[in-house]
Amino acid sequence: MQATAKDLRFNVKELLDIVARGEEVIITYRGKPQAKLVPFEDNVDDEVHLFGIWANHAESEDVNAYVESLRKGRYDVD
Repeated sequence: MQATAKDLRFNVKELLDIVARGEEVIITYRGKPQAKLVPFEDNVDDEVHLFGIWANHAESEDVNAYVESLRKGRYDVD
């Protein structure tokens, strides 16, 4: 579905109801797409994933341990 910026301003509840039903709403401004309203997905992921150049970095396979090892030299008082 498409809606204008004016529709968004004056009909927020109706647009949120449409999104709650699972539809996406494209918001246009002066006839050009500017934003998209999509249903919120609550994907809670306890594990941190690296991406890009760090994706295959062997030392950082366990991200929390890797960061702790980096910080240990600065904060270790033993």
